[in-house]
Amino acid sequence: MPYYWQKEIENLKKLILSLGAIVEEQIQKAMFALERRDENLAVEVINRDEEIDKLEIVIEEECLKILALYQPVAIELRFVVAVLKMNNDLERIGDLAANIAERAQYLSKRERIALLSEFPEAAQKAQLMVRNSLDSLVNTDPKLAKQVCAADDEVDALTKQMLKKTITAIEKEPSRASDYISVRSISKNLERIADSATNIAEDVVYLCTGEIIRHKGEELSEEKP
Repeated sequence: MPYYWQKEIENLKKLILSLGAIVEEQIQKAMFALERRDENLAVEVINRDEEIDKLEIVIEEECLKILALYQPVAIELRFVVAVLKMNNDLERIGDLAANIAERAQYLSKRERIALLSEFPEAAQKAQLMVRNSLDSLVNTDPKLAKQVCAADDEVDALTKQMLKKTITAIEKEPSRASDYISVRSISKNLERIADSATNIAEDVVYLCTGEIIRHKGEELSEEKP
């Protein structure tokens, strides 16, 4: 690999991993804010979303500069295209974490909801999917990336259970419907975080193998260890 390519790729990798680290921390802090009813921490997460937006623009501009100046082909082109797509998904995850923080801020002022104790499992699985998708990029590991894709079904199952429970809760306590709708919103945002992590993992598979695996959910589920 020419020296200039090695330098550009390493720089892009550092940028996208920096964004990923911030986003992963945002998810964790948003869930801490929810669990601990910590309004200040929720506000911190909401405010930091602007930092994510700025870094996303930096990464996009760097990718476009490389495409314009070097006109990459083959693996180098796949790398830049994959980073462009991952960049968008990571920014989206940042938005979703901020959404959770907004709901956490609202719920911190309301009477405690017992149903919130069931969120940690889904949150931990979604956060692990984000971490593993980034690890698969660092290690160029398509096998790990495919495991991330397969794990999406687990988060989907948990969020579907939460939907049923929130509907039941609203029927029992209609006066608290707005609170339970916030709970449902958190669940939906976790589901979308997992979806975005899956998109990143699919991009890693494309980067490593040139294979496009979108819409192959059943096949990936069969590969799940």
